[in-house]
Parts: sequence; structure tokens; C-alpha cells
Amino acid sequence: MGQKTIITSAVTGAGDTTDKSQHVPVTPEAIARDAIEAAKAGAAVAHIHVRDPKTGAYSFDPSLFQEVVERVRESETDVVLNLTAGGGGDFVPDQKHPAAGGDGTFIQTPEERHLPVGKFLPEICTLDCGSLNFGDQVYLGPAGWLREQASLIQQSGVKAEMECFDTGHVRFANQLVREGLVDGDPLYQFCLGIPWGAEADAETMLHMRHHLPEGANWSAFGIGRMQIPMVAQAALLGGNVRVGLEDNLYLEKGVLGTNAQLVDKAVQLLQTLNVEPMTPQEARDTLGLTKQS
Repeated sequence: MGQKTIITSAVTGAGDTTDKSQHVPVTPEAIARDAIEAAKAGAAVAHIHVRDPKTGAYSFDPSLFQEVVERVRESETDVVLNLTAGGGGDFVPDQKHPAAGGDGTFIQTPEERHLPVGKFLPEICTLDCGSLNFGDQVYLGPAGWLREQASLIQQSGVKAEMECFDTGHVRFANQLVREGLVDGDPLYQFCLGIPWGAEADAETMLHMRHHLPEGANWSAFGIGRMQIPMVAQAALLGGNVRVGLEDNLYLEKGVLGTNAQLVDKAVQLLQTLNVEPMTPQEARDTLGLTKQS
């Protein structure tokens, strides 16, 4: 039997992409539909953000998460839900008063970031494991806040997917494991190519994998044109993979894609490497998840 891997579909994200592609889902109905269609194409996991249905801007309204979760769970398509818990970390210094946040700043406490996770209990949620110069703003993830958030996730019984945008984030994630704030085999996600974090290349991915503890599960993705190359690289190194419109809008140069098409492209590529996508239940078994009803 050949190797198997988990495909995650990151269906919408929080970026300013809705005016760049008509395929980016905005409403809870559209986000749920894309998660279901991605699952039918071969994704075992759907990574969920929500957006303001009127403006398309990112949102952290619990009622929007609720509608997406309910629509997916009520469907006849099985997929593991992975809710973002990384919102409310955007800091843009005010030019005249740099200690204060200017336009675009939106900060949430650990409790606020955790709220949709604690209410709707997905099988997985994200935990961004550090601060980062995220383009022209700073994403804030102070260590004390992240320990508190990790504890909240642990108490809820949800599996934390520890998102690592740079090599130091892997180091901090490992510290959370050592401190007993992560139960079972830990799960890491290498987020590569985002300005100004870790590069999307084989050397960086191998370096990050090399520093994982024994028994860890891991996945990786690249953004933009590096999405599909990082699928191949992660599979070759024994990891899991992620595709989707959160990270990349194009099926090929100049051709906008849908979430289901990106999953299908990943499936076809993986099959050329003798790698088959796991079913949602196989992903649960691999990651130690318990299906929520």
C-alpha cells in the first residue's frame, strides 16, 4: 500500500481577495458549500474563516461560524472541521502615536479568539504560535496569551493545529508541548512564503520538520504560485498538505480556480507520487480526533 496523506482545504481566509476572484466564498452558505465540495473532491479537512456577508471583509462573528458549522454538519458529506482561532491579532502602529494602534488594528484577547471554538467544538482549531511582520502590519501573539489560549483549547477537547509561520514558532510550539499544554500527538502546520515569515522552499520545510518532537503530525502549505510545489514537497517529506483559496487563487497561470478544483489538482499530483488522500475518518484515526455531532 502506498503512502497516504491528509488534504486540508482552506476555503476562504481573511485576506482582501474577494475582489480578485469571484470564486472566493463570502456568505456562510457559500463557505459551507465550498467546504462540502472540497471534501467530495478529496479533502479530509476544511479550514474555516468567515466573512461579513455584506462587505466580504473578514469577520469573527460567532453567529457566522455557527451557520457554517451547522450547514456542514447537517450535510451528507463527511469532513473534519478546522476553525480558525487566530483572529484579532492585527496591529498597525499609528504614525503620530506609534504605541497606539492606527487604522486596521484589531486585537482580541485569548478568550475572544477562542470563543467560536469553545461554542461550536470543531475537531481541530488553529493556534498561531508567535508574532510576525505580516506584510505591512504586525500579527501579535504574545507568549503569555498563547499559553492561555492553548489551555482553553486543551480544556475544550479540541485538537490544536499549531501554525508556524517562522522557525521560532516551531520552537515555541515545542515549548507548549513540553509544558503539557497540548494533549496527544501534537499537530503542526508550516505556513510558508508569507511576507515576512519562513521561505517556501525545501530547505526551510526540512529544517522545521527536523525540529519536531517524536510522534508529531505535520502539514505544510505555500502561498500563491508556491502552493502546488509545496504540496509535492510536503508529500515527499512524509507530511500532510493544504490547498485552497485562502492561500492561492489560481489553478494555473492566469486561470482562477475553485476550492474543489485546487483539491482535485492536489489529488492528481499526489497520485503521481504514489500518495493517496486520506478519508476524513482516516484523518481522525491518524490525528487522534473524536468526531463531533
